Amino acid sequence: MRTTKVYSITMPPDLARKAERLAKKESRTMSELMREALRRYDQAQNSAPSAMADALALLRAEARVKGLGRMNKREIDKAISETRSEMRMERRPLKRTSQ
Repeated sequence: MRTTKVYSITMPPDLARKAERLAKKESRTMSELMREALRRYDQAQNSAPSAMADALALLRAEARVKGLGRMNKREIDKAISETRSEMRMERRPLKRTSQ
């Protein structure tokens, strides 16, 4: 009795070439490479919510320190809009005037 399940996958030619080169470089079969990719994907999916929760906690702490913890939606939207405008102004090159 077989203890594994067989899958057939498709991928674009450029991605297939990358996978084949990587499998050859690491002396792995394509099956081993795909299993490892799935394990890493699963690991990343499971760790992302934790990392996002940590980042959100830091943002909330910073907002409390700055007194921004009690902003309503309108105030938040206004602050975001103002920050974006400031960032656009900083990115604009200075216009030279001709003499």
